[in-house]
Amino acid sequence: MWCWKLIFDCEQVARLEEVADEQFGLPLTLEGGGLWAGVLSSGRCALDGDEARLAGAGSLLVAAVSVAAQLYIPILCGDAIDKMLGKGNVDLAGVLRIAVSILVVAAVAALAQWLLSVCNNRITFSVSRDLRNEALRKIQTLPLSYLDSHPSGDIVSRMVADVDTFADGLLMGFTQLFSGILTILGTLLFMLRENVPITLVVVCITPLSLVVAGFLAKRSYGYFQSQSTVRGKQTALVNEMIEGQKVVQAFGHEAESLAAFDEVNGQLQDVSLKAIFFSSLTNPATRFVNNIVYAGVGLVGALYAVRGGITIGQLSVFLSYANQYTKPFNEISGVVTELQNALACAARVFELLDAEDQVPEAENAAALQPDGHVQLQDVSFRYLPDRPLIEGLSLDVQPGQRIAIVGPTGCGKTTLINLLMRFYDVNSGSIRVSGTDIRDVTRASLRGSYGMVLQDTWLRAGTVRENIAYGKPDATMDEVIAAAKAAHAHSFIRRLPDGYDTVIAEDGGNISQGQKQLLCIARVMLCLPPMLILDEATSSIDTRTEVRIQKAFARMMQGRTSFIVAHRLSTIREADVILVMKDGHIVEQGNHDQLLAQGGFYAKLYNSQFEGVQT
Repeated sequence: MWCWKLIFDCEQVARLEEVADEQFGLPLTLEGGGLWAGVLSSGRCALDGDEARLAGAGSLLVAAVSVAAQLYIPILCGDAIDKMLGKGNVDLAGVLRIAVSILVVAAVAALAQWLLSVCNNRITFSVSRDLRNEALRKIQTLPLSYLDSHPSGDIVSRMVADVDTFADGLLMGFTQLFSGILTILGTLLFMLRENVPITLVVVCITPLSLVVAGFLAKRSYGYFQSQSTVRGKQTALVNEMIEGQKVVQAFGHEAESLAAFDEVNGQLQDVSLKAIFFSSLTNPATRFVNNIVYAGVGLVGALYAVRGGITIGQLSVFLSYANQYTKPFNEISGVVTELQNALACAARVFELLDAEDQVPEAENAAALQPDGHVQLQDVSFRYLPDRPLIEGLSLDVQPGQRIAIVGPTGCGKTTLINLLMRFYDVNSGSIRVSGTDIRDVTRASLRGSYGMVLQDTWLRAGTVRENIAYGKPDATMDEVIAAAKAAHAHSFIRRLPDGYDTVIAEDGGNISQGQKQLLCIARVMLCLPPMLILDEATSSIDTRTEVRIQKAFARMMQGRTSFIVAHRLSTIREADVILVMKDGHIVEQGNHDQLLAQGGFYAKLYNSQFEGVQT
């Protein structure tokens, strides 16, 4: 690992060693196999147990065989040359025997090299696959605050592009590191055995190539790190533009979108060119130093040969070994671009894996047994530390009550829903369901106790039936149809090309917004959980269908605690309690008639909806 430490920035290598130790259980050093062997035996690699150890040992074995065969060929060539020195002094039979030996050894080397590629490819891409799996598992445990604050395109870039680049660098490490170090050690041993002074010439000049490579690589690493970051920003921007293309075109924002992309693309071009420029200097610089090594060996060796210290064949062996000795340094410097890029990408992947998980569940968290009783006791919450949103909110909801939450945009209505579902944890106070703090029950049982229909619909790529049965995969076809009828979605589903087996695109791109919302309502109708959350659940539905849906909701809400968020106040007249929120506080509370009689904030909100009609 000493050669890697000279090439890479020491702080970054130390960080990668630390992360490798945390993630794979073994240090990033050569002793004991290091990361290259550690990733094999860790539980995160597809090659588990004995198979992993066998693949790692096999890679080392065939690398040793390949290097030994390649180092033996120059000796055979030198012997052949010595058998052809002098006029009429050619041992043709001996040369032919050596030629056959060279062919056999070359075939062994080629076979070993092929096996090495097979082992290394299998190991590398198993590791990259498991890194992606680990990243996806990590996303399932990340808090929503992380996902809300990081563009989805950047996360996708880390999981796909950065892991791919890291895999390429890892493959080069496997391919070059084992054989390269064995080649260096082997050639040194052979040369020391033949002639110590000539070997000292090689050893004294070679470190210059490492110094040059380290000097350039340390400066290129920062640019590669910036390249990965800017590439993530570019992916996030492209993802945003594709998802919001209708909005872009509707508001004629194409030119501004192109300008924003050109700006990010220009940043990427700038850092990429600088990174490639500095890293591209490494290979010719180290090759220049290695040519000096070759010339030094040739000069000193020729002087020894003239004096009879070595034979011509031995000189040819030394020249071959000089090339083979410097080859690993050339290879490492030649792929330094990929290695630096891989290290920068690995840091981004590990940054995702190291992100703080959501608050873990209590040690003895039990499954919630909901009875519909919900209490909020002095709840305070803020998304940003310096911007309070909800402060000192208290509420006592009795089983079966229908609670409507109204107020101007940004007052905290949807935030309250997020707290009830524990998508976010309260900063202070507590939320209790059935007398139990929701932090003391499992998240799965808490969220399984609610049925949600939101203004923002979500559908997955799949059939209509699969989307309706998302919360109850084992539902029968009759149950799915009954839920669709209750949601008044059955009629439009029958008109689809394949009915309930019609495949809808990701996020329902091939059906209307109202139809998507009907499918989301049908999903809740199928599950019939003990508590309901309806956040503008009929915002995209026509008036006639909305009346029918409201009647279906009224039947479904019988005996179920329901939280209803609505801007159209006419839809919540029948609520048992209406909470009027403003700036994170409940400013008024009561039923529709009581609040109108008070003539307060709710009355102003309600009457403002009809001012245009009255005028």
